[in-house]
Amino acid sequence: MEQATAAAGKRMAGIIKRLIAFFVVTLCVLPVWADVSDVRIWQSPDKVRLVLDLSGPHEHKIFQLTGPDRIVVDLKNASLKMSSLEKVADDSSEVIRVRSGRRNKTDLRLVVETSATMKYRSFPLPPSEGVSHHRLVVDLERPQSEASMSAPDIVKKAETYETDQRDIIIAIDAGHGGEDPGALGPGRVMEKHVVLAISKELQRLLDQETGFAPFMVRTGDYYIGLRERSEKARKANADFFVSIHADAFKHPSASGSSVFVLSDRGATSETARFLADKENSSDLIGGVSIGDREDHLAMTLLDLSMTHKRTASVSIGDEILQEMGKISKLHKKNVEEAAFVVLKSPDMPALLVETGFISNPGEARQLKTSAYQKKMARAIFNGIKDYFQNNPPAGTLMAARKKAAQQYIEYTVRSGDTLSELAVRSGMGMSELRKLNGLSSNSLRVGQKLRIPNS
Repeated sequence: MEQATAAAGKRMAGIIKRLIAFFVVTLCVLPVWADVSDVRIWQSPDKVRLVLDLSGPHEHKIFQLTGPDRIVVDLKNASLKMSSLEKVADDSSEVIRVRSGRRNKTDLRLVVETSATMKYRSFPLPPSEGVSHHRLVVDLERPQSEASMSAPDIVKKAETYETDQRDIIIAIDAGHGGEDPGALGPGRVMEKHVVLAISKELQRLLDQETGFAPFMVRTGDYYIGLRERSEKARKANADFFVSIHADAFKHPSASGSSVFVLSDRGATSETARFLADKENSSDLIGGVSIGDREDHLAMTLLDLSMTHKRTASVSIGDEILQEMGKISKLHKKNVEEAAFVVLKSPDMPALLVETGFISNPGEARQLKTSAYQKKMARAIFNGIKDYFQNNPPAGTLMAARKKAAQQYIEYTVRSGDTLSELAVRSGMGMSELRKLNGLSSNSLRVGQKLRIPNS
């Protein structure tokens, strides 16, 4: 009896093993299926980005056809779950339409018809913070003319006697954008929208200030790679680069504004380290792996602690912190250090400003309001202005004014003063004195302010 039971047990074990083997083989040969639930377009000045939402990781093939121009994306064992693709192309001037079809009864083909031949690349995006699904990204590069590839013409001429002097160029980088919303606050307040609003207000303030010219790295809701951001600022010949953020921490109790400068020794606090790692990982949005991007400039970029540019960065950061402290709590009273990739620029001072923690309910409520966004932009503006008034780059209008302030004094016209007498006393000709003060005639009035040489 016992022998029969043992034999039956062995037979049952054999059957189970065969069933397991059968299911393993079956599962291995079954096709992996993916649903495409959404297709959308993001536009930036230099490219058009298509994003496909997928129900799971999936392989694809992509190729280009001409006559007419079109990009073809094939997904094996896939289906389209959108009701229509008719309105996808409405968000782009280069994409005429997007259509779909079946191949081999199981494959999905998407055809992107374009108005011109465009260079393309594609890459998958795994789920990330705030995005639970897989994505496939297709970037179409806009044809660029020689004019558009040159440095932006953003230098304005001031209507003063120093018209031969250039403005100080401030590159303003609104963090994240497009498929990368950045941090999400209570009520789904998106970092990308908050910082773009602050950046545009900072742009407005700088544009109104004589001697300054703003350059917007990101002007709309689209993504730019981290290294591409500083490269755009470099092409604009920027004197200073400021990246604006409103990030989140793992604890909602974290609060306060911060300013960061690049560190080659790592972060100075747990919060700084967490934020740096989080910002760096966002470069995956551009299909770029941070780990393999080190080049021959790496040692130069990571040794900013010994350069004048890093010293200037800290000084500007101190000015901005002082101004932000007037309107908000400071997370740290000193400029912090962290390994933010976006700050790795060897030829200009660069800072990353955290305007607050969007993960903090109280700060999120403030950051989403236009009034507070304007206050924060004003604080950053005041800090930048204060620094560059005292430390203007050579050849700029601000440098000329500083030099003139040292060479000239302000004189208040008294009763009986004449322009000819003042010219003799100052050792200048009357025409020179008129030009220096922007006078259209020789007439003076009591109480009038004049600039005369500091003898």
